[in-house]
Amino acid sequence: MVMFLVGLVLFLGMHSLSRQRGLRDAMVGRLAAGGFKGLYSLVSLAGFVLLVMGYGAWRAAGPPQIWSPPSFFGHIALLLMIPAMVFLVAAYAPRGAIKARVLHPMLLSVKVWALAHLLANGDLATMLLAGTFLAWAVYARVGQPKEPREAVPFGLGDWIAIGGGLAAWAAFAFWLHPLLFGVAVMPG
Repeated sequence: MVMFLVGLVLFLGMHSLSRQRGLRDAMVGRLAAGGFKGLYSLVSLAGFVLLVMGYGAWRAAGPPQIWSPPSFFGHIALLLMIPAMVFLVAAYAPRGAIKARVLHPMLLSVKVWALAHLLANGDLATMLLAGTFLAWAVYARVGQPKEPREAVPFGLGDWIAIGGGLAAWAAFAFWLHPLLFGVAVMPG
């Protein structure tokens, strides 16, 4: 559990640094842009590795079950993961109608992912992981300047987001989730 919590603090702490403009600018001034990016990447990666390893160890040890979600919540979570994956791919795809309308598709992806996992799991480890990521994504979005949403026609970036998102969803649902996390998500 300690490794999980340290990883969570390191990973989300570094990602929250972008909201602390004064501290971030001071670090860039001291380390230069490349040095800051290197430190940011290194600490984020270390946090992510600790987070994944700690979460896996905690789940294997059997964290307390806080609640028992009804089985159909798993089906809802599986469906929610489709837009989560589409928004995730849209964050990196060329600009299209989805990216223009959502503005911050990565943050929306994290929110939908967290909600899906909170619905489907009632153990303390998952609730802490998903709940913390959900709170961070809300915090990261709140207070950002409101950007005007422009009318962008549906185009290549949207097709990439939808196709790539569906492919990523299928890969995780049928193969990667059980392989990486030891949990089958497809019914049966």
